[in-house]
Amino acid sequence: MNSPIIQLLVLAGVAVFLILRLRGVLGTREGFEKPPASATKGKARPDFEVIEGGPDPDIIDHVPEGSPAADALARMKRIEPSFGVGEFLGGARGAYEMILMAFEKGDLSEIKPFLGPDVYETFSEVVESREAQGLKIESDFIGIREMVLQDAALNDETGLAELTIRYVGELTSVVRDSSGEIIEGNANQTKKQKDIWTYARTMGSDNPNWQLVVTGE
Repeated sequence: MNSPIIQLLVLAGVAVFLILRLRGVLGTREGFEKPPASATKGKARPDFEVIEGGPDPDIIDHVPEGSPAADALARMKRIEPSFGVGEFLGGARGAYEMILMAFEKGDLSEIKPFLGPDVYETFSEVVESREAQGLKIESDFIGIREMVLQDAALNDETGLAELTIRYVGELTSVVRDSSGEIIEGNANQTKKQKDIWTYARTMGSDNPNWQLVVTGE
């Protein structure tokens, strides 16, 4: 085999190697990427029509398609296009631990901006009652076992949105009296904490914070 042929084979091998590397880094033309004009010329593109006009995965991944909650979420997005259900739920996951543990420890100062007036007043009364009795709660948050977006509602006149989430958390908790004796709970036993919380916010407002406005079980 002469030298020019060997050189051509080597160059061909290098070209194949580079193509494979680029495909590994950049991926292939799939999903939302526009195909070459020659591939679509004179042909309908039903896939694009379905994507553009179909259900929003960010909504139907969390609530049933066509439900009142799905309709409310879609209206929220029309008012505030940057709003994302998945992003909200990520924040609500962190908020649950933050608010729950602050309440357990009796320090509401850091979470006050995230509590509606009625919830803050109720939490404060419970914390003050515990302090008056000389009680102290020691808790450790283990994690969230279950979290479901249960409902969504929007007042079209005021823009006030409400999202209700059902949580099942796990934590350890003991209650000590003024002498330090445990009167309730077991530090070595994990317990389930079930809550149904409703967060509210005026869509399109400058304040990005959602507030906890209703608590229940």
